[in-house]
Amino acid sequence: MKTNFSLGTEITGKSILRAGYITVGEALTNNARIFPDRVAIQYEGGQLTFRQLNARACCLANALLSRGVVRGDRVAILSENRVEYCETTYAASKIGVIVPCLNWRLSSDELRHCIQLTTPETILISGQYRDKFEAIRRDLPFIKTVALLDEKPEAKDEMTYGSLFDHGSDSEPSIEVLPEDAFTIIYTSGTTGYPKAAIISHRAIFGRAWTWVADLKLTDQDTFLGWAPMFHMASMDQMLVTNIIGGKFICVPAFEPEKIAHYIWTERLGWLVLMPGTYEPMFDVLTRSNKKPVGVRLVGAMADLTPPMTIAEITKLVNAPFVNSFGSTETGLPPGSNSTLAVGKVPTRLSKRVNSTVKIRLVDLEDRDVPLGEPGEMALQGPSLFSGYWNAEEANKEDFRGGWFHMGDVFTMNPDGTIDFVDRRKYMIKSGGENIYPAEIERVLLSHPLVQEAVVVRFPDPKWGETPKAYIATSGPVDENELMEFCKKNLAGYKRPRYIEFIPLDKFPRSTTGKVLRYEIEKWHKER
Repeated sequence: MKTNFSLGTEITGKSILRAGYITVGEALTNNARIFPDRVAIQYEGGQLTFRQLNARACCLANALLSRGVVRGDRVAILSENRVEYCETTYAASKIGVIVPCLNWRLSSDELRHCIQLTTPETILISGQYRDKFEAIRRDLPFIKTVALLDEKPEAKDEMTYGSLFDHGSDSEPSIEVLPEDAFTIIYTSGTTGYPKAAIISHRAIFGRAWTWVADLKLTDQDTFLGWAPMFHMASMDQMLVTNIIGGKFICVPAFEPEKIAHYIWTERLGWLVLMPGTYEPMFDVLTRSNKKPVGVRLVGAMADLTPPMTIAEITKLVNAPFVNSFGSTETGLPPGSNSTLAVGKVPTRLSKRVNSTVKIRLVDLEDRDVPLGEPGEMALQGPSLFSGYWNAEEANKEDFRGGWFHMGDVFTMNPDGTIDFVDRRKYMIKSGGENIYPAEIERVLLSHPLVQEAVVVRFPDPKWGETPKAYIATSGPVDENELMEFCKKNLAGYKRPRYIEFIPLDKFPRSTTGKVLRYEIEKWHKER
C-alpha cells in the first residue's frame, strides 16, 4: 500500500501521524513518572507534586466520564486563581473536554453572552462569583451541573467540587485525544460588541512551550508566578507550559503586591510578568524593603504600553532585563517576543526580534507584501497559533484568509529584520486624508518624565473629520502647553494631538491585561 505522507489519508499514514504527537494530558503523565516528587503546583494552603497532580487529574477525568461528560463537551470555570482551576484543566486534557475560562470581570450581559456562546453543561463556580452567576442563571438552561468550590449545594443540579471526584479512579482514562482538539477557550477583549472565544488546542500549547524554551531560554528550574487571572493567557498558558517542561507553577489568587514581593524574595522566578497598572504598587513595596530578589531572570511585558522610565526602574529593582514582548491570546508569545531591554536603562527604541517559531508577513489591504519601512498588517503561520474563534465562521474566514492569520496589528520591518509596532489597524485616525496611528503619539508622550499614562483616541472635528485627542495621567505638575511643545519637537504637525485632557491614573478603564480600553474612552465623547 502506498502511503500518502503529505495528506495522511491512507491507513498507514494515519498511524504515522498518530505516532508523531503528544497531548497536554500525556505530558503530565510523563512528568508524573519522570519527576514524581517534584512540586508541580504550589498554592495557598499546600502543594501538589507531579505524581499527585496527575492522580487528581485522572480521578476527576474518570469521574466526569462516569457522569456522562464526553470528548468535546465544555466544562466552564468562573473562579479566581486556585488549585481547583489547575486540576480541572488537567482533567479536561485527559479526556478531550474543553474548558471555557470565564472572565469574572465582565458585566452580567457580557458573561451571559460568553456562556451562551460555548454552552457548557457543567460549570464550576467560586463563592466570590456565585451572585454574578445567579443573576443570569435562568438564561442558561443548558447547564446541567453546577459544582460549587466553596459553598454547600442548595438546588438539585448543584454539588460540591469534592463530590465531582466520586466514582473516579486514578487510572489513566482510555480516551483518545488529538493534538488539534480544542482544549481551553480564552475570551478576547471585545473592542466593539461582545468578546470572541479563542480556541486553544493541545498543539498550540506545545507550540507555545517551544517558544518559551527556544526564545526566552526558560528551563525546568524556573518557577512561574501566576497572579494574573487564569482566564487570560498570562497565567493559563504559562501554567501549562511551565509544567510541560517540568517547572513549578505558583497559583496566586490575585494581584497582591506584598505577596508577589514575598515570592520575589524567596523563589527563583524565570519570568516575573508585570503589566501596566501594576508597576507603581510594586515599586512601593520593593523600595520599602532592603531585601534582594533570590533571582528573577526576566521581568515585565508589553513594553510598548509601558513608560520608558518605568522599564528602567523595574529592571533595576529586580535586576532582570525587560521582556520586549508582543503576542496575543490568538498567537501566544509570538510574533515579537524574542528580545529584551537592558537592566536600568531607559530604552530609546522598542524594535522587536521575531520569534524563531513562526513565519510572518507584513501586508497591505490587498494582502500584498509591503516594502521595508512601510506599515503593514502582521500575518503569520506557526504552531503556537490558536484554532479560530468558537462559532464565528465569518470572522475566521476573514482573519485566516490565504492560510495566514491576520492579527490586525500594524508593524514596520527594519533592514536588520526587526519589527516595530505601529498600532492596531482599527485604531487608525483618518484626519484630513492623513493616516495617524495613536501609538506613535503615545510613545512620544510616555517618554516625558512626568507622564504616567497616555492614551490617544479619535475625536470628532468639523474641519478634519477626526483628530487625535490625548488623555494623560501625570506624576507631577505639567500643563497642556508644555506637552504640546514636547510633541511639537518629536512629531510631525498633523500627528500632534489637538486636545489634551488630564485625568487620574486610576480613572483609565482597563482590561484584565492592563490595556486601556480605548472604546470606553471614546464613549465619553458621545456621552458628553
